[in-house]
Amino acid sequence: MPEKAGVVVSVVMGSDSDLSVMEETVKVLEAFAIPHEIYLTSAHRTPERTAQFTHGAAKRGVRVIIAGAGAGAHLAGVIASQTLLPVIGVPIDATSLQGLDSLFATVQMPGGIPVATMAIGKAGAKNAALFAVRILALEDADLLKKLQAYVRKMAQEVERKHENLKR
Repeated sequence: MPEKAGVVVSVVMGSDSDLSVMEETVKVLEAFAIPHEIYLTSAHRTPERTAQFTHGAAKRGVRVIIAGAGAGAHLAGVIASQTLLPVIGVPIDATSLQGLDSLFATVQMPGGIPVATMAIGKAGAKNAALFAVRILALEDADLLKKLQAYVRKMAQEVERKHENLKR
């Protein structure tokens, strides 16, 4: 895989059809100025590509992997089984089961293979990025300040909306 300088978060998808959901992840990473990449690989259709990506991620400086997948949704688990990096899974609604199959495949990992699993869909994709920010902020004071400001802004938005309701 060609290297992208300074990448610390890798956003991985099992299909290009997942991009409409995983764009929420990218928006948050961009808002926090987190260097990231987007990578397409399938746990089932391209297992060698997935293994090559996973084995090289830490060597390239990646600190957190966010994996979104629908249907079988084994991508996050397969990646987690091959790296010690934190892996955050985003289940995607891609079948008639409305994402429940993806949720179960992502969250129900055997002991010893942790995957932090977010909600199904866009909310989960957004929270995956915010969880990655929290992980990275443990060792980055500037990023921690940005995160604190983000949380304050959310609270202020609730207060503003509350005041609008009283009118």
